Amino acid sequence: MSTPEIKNIVLVHGGFVDGSGWQGVYDHLTADGYRVSVVQNPTLSLAGDVAATHMILDRIDGPAVLVGHSYGGAVITEAGNHPNVAALAYITAFAPDKGESDKGESVNSLIANPPPGAPVPPILPPVNGFLFLDRDKFAASFAGDVEPAVAAFMADSQVPWGVDALGGAITEPAWRSKPSWYLQVTDDRMIPLPAQRAMAERAGARVTEVPGSHAIYVSNPAAVAAVIGQAAATLAE
Repeated sequence: MSTPEIKNIVLVHGGFVDGSGWQGVYDHLTADGYRVSVVQNPTLSLAGDVAATHMILDRIDGPAVLVGHSYGGAVITEAGNHPNVAALAYITAFAPDKGESDKGESVNSLIANPPPGAPVPPILPPVNGFLFLDRDKFAASFAGDVEPAVAAFMADSQVPWGVDALGGAITEPAWRSKPSWYLQVTDDRMIPLPAQRAMAERAGARVTEVPGSHAIYVSNPAAVAAVIGQAAATLAE
């Protein structure tokens, strides 16, 4: 039995940024007739970000595709159990399993102990419980294919990422009970491609792979919107 036509899309951003980075994706999706909501999750704790996402999901009038980028993938993995969520879309994002978090062994080990030659995210030591990326290395690591002026602005407008958010554990991963899609990005220097592939495979996600940086939602919003639209259209078949 097909799901009713899906017109609602909910977008969840990751760490170090806010929801304004979704504007290009928002523009593509709204032009295609979708009703798009952007969660401004505070990234202080996983529980708080899930609550912020539920606040938006409570307001929509039908089934939605819930989309997460980077750490936002952990948020949608937990928040996606909401009854208004019909499917999940991971945009080069974490897809943790039960009892894991972005600081858990299966995800963090791939980032903290990458294979020889793999990039290491330039996360500075925490200060008062918050993390930043090294400003001078931000563009190369996070936004390598973004217009330089935009990447510089992103580096200078970072949102402090709470250490507690990385430590939040998933209680029931929504990808175990709901269909998922995953956009893998080949040149991501924040979440290595092998980690993306492993998480997508474990989640049983339908995969699309494109070249691009971690900030693919900024540099190539059309590719991101296409994956989200595919999820919405497939469910309605």
